[in-house]
Amino acid sequence: MTVSLLDQLSALVGQAFAQCDLDSSLGRVVVSQRRELGQFQCNGALAAAKAAKRNPREIADQIVAKLQETGHFSDLSLAGPGFINLSLSDDFLLGHINELADDPYFGARHGHDPETVILDYGGPNVAKAMHVGHLRATIIGESLRRLRVFLGDRVISDVHFGDWGLPMGLLIKEIEREQPDLPYFDADFSGPYPATSPVTVEQLQVLYPAASGRSKEDPAFLESARTATFELQQGRPGYRALWQHMLDVSVAETKIDFDLLGANFTEWKGEADTNDHIPGMLKRLEEKGLSELSDGAVIVRVAEEDDKKEMPPLILQKSDGAVMYGTTDLATIEMRQEEHDPDTILYVVDARQSLHFEQVFRAARKCGSLDAEARLEHVGFGTVNGTDGKPLKTRDGGVVRLRSLIDDAISEAHKVVVEAGMEDRFDTAELEAIATRVGVAAIKFADLSNQRMSNYVFDLERFTRFEGKTGPYQMYAAVRIKSMLRKAADQGLTEGALVASKDAERNLMLALAALPQAVQAAAEKNAPNILCEHVYSLTQEFNAFYHDCHVLGEEDAAIRASRLRLCAITLRQIEAVLDILGIDVPERM
Repeated sequence: MTVSLLDQLSALVGQAFAQCDLDSSLGRVVVSQRRELGQFQCNGALAAAKAAKRNPREIADQIVAKLQETGHFSDLSLAGPGFINLSLSDDFLLGHINELADDPYFGARHGHDPETVILDYGGPNVAKAMHVGHLRATIIGESLRRLRVFLGDRVISDVHFGDWGLPMGLLIKEIEREQPDLPYFDADFSGPYPATSPVTVEQLQVLYPAASGRSKEDPAFLESARTATFELQQGRPGYRALWQHMLDVSVAETKIDFDLLGANFTEWKGEADTNDHIPGMLKRLEEKGLSELSDGAVIVRVAEEDDKKEMPPLILQKSDGAVMYGTTDLATIEMRQEEHDPDTILYVVDARQSLHFEQVFRAARKCGSLDAEARLEHVGFGTVNGTDGKPLKTRDGGVVRLRSLIDDAISEAHKVVVEAGMEDRFDTAELEAIATRVGVAAIKFADLSNQRMSNYVFDLERFTRFEGKTGPYQMYAAVRIKSMLRKAADQGLTEGALVASKDAERNLMLALAALPQAVQAAAEKNAPNILCEHVYSLTQEFNAFYHDCHVLGEEDAAIRASRLRLCAITLRQIEAVLDILGIDVPERM
């Protein structure tokens, strides 16, 4: 398994420090921020001087002398009080890139201990169209899933459907108001119930707002919905059958949106899947004295002595016997522990839910709901805003549907590809396929390139441009390489051994070598924006290389063959990173 370039250099420089009777950890090497001084830099001589009470430049000189003996560096110099600048020999750099190219993961898996990771994201609800609020949860969650798979982890992805609780009771009673003769409402009906749903997903999306509004104006209706919720949770057959219909049509609808966004789930579970687990959990917590009654409700106190803010208890069961979201979330953790024994569970949910998850996580720890070593983390994120800087809304102030957002992006991308002259080169079907990929790439890269806790402005015109830090720009760089490699094949040209004849080639190789650190940092921080920065830097370096170095037109056969190989390696890495980001690159554009 390939060791990353920075790790190799840190080990080499660390060994030089050790040979000078200094702490080897001071040999940590980082990428230089000033390329004119060197490709890499080590600042350890300053800390070593402080510890040894010696002059830092004197120590740096000793380290440089040791490094010169290795023959791995083309240039070693000092700057300031003792900064060591390093540039690699071509042999060392080329050797590393050859190793990197032979590794399908470009060295990213070295040093990573595979673990079992559960990702909870998406979070659609029965009877509700997915909206702009689901956009970031889905895009970020799917990217983190792909990242963990790339690292070699065992990954379980769960959509965790919102399919339980009072909203279901409201829908049941609203459907009963409109269609009272349906068998689902007859307590004496023994079945079988109809195989076809009495309501479509479009009807449900009208019924739920109506039921919600009615519950606020009619206390009797609200009470009847609460009773229906309780009876549903207790297993009333008619309500369960109607609920299953509502769930099925809602899942079918959301799968269309998830497919458009390339989201993949190994589990399509929801809150309802915890129903049979909850009674035993409540009994256990009561017997162990971990829960208590408070005004008729069952709660778990999660406040700690050193809290700087008020921390309300987690309510598990209301006085009327109904369970809460916190109950199903806690039960879900216990079931995940039993079924998967996870090392990490990540919840990709709006940052505004942070208090809820803190309560649930504290309760899980207190109640022994999962292994003590397992990690629970709420991966929060900011909002998608309009040009007014406020959360994105429709013109009439309503919630923007996710489907319409995707359709708008594809429509804008279609205009862009037509303006680029692609309409003359592709038939209608291929043009539409390209526009769809460009539109989805525009949305994804725009979202993921932002630090996830930041809010960002949704600007389709800017996102769909084939220039700058956009998804289409990264796609186009890959497509351009594909086109070049096809032309090379048509001309009978082949790849050959890597050589380095220009700085543009070396800089591109160094950009390729930076992937392991980007992948590791993105995984540690759950931050796909780090990968966006990496692939953008890589495409920038490739464009500089393409400008400075002839490839197909290079007369020297060995250099031409080397550059074709470098292009092929670059293409593989761009596509690998874009795939982690959920972006599918077409063969041509």
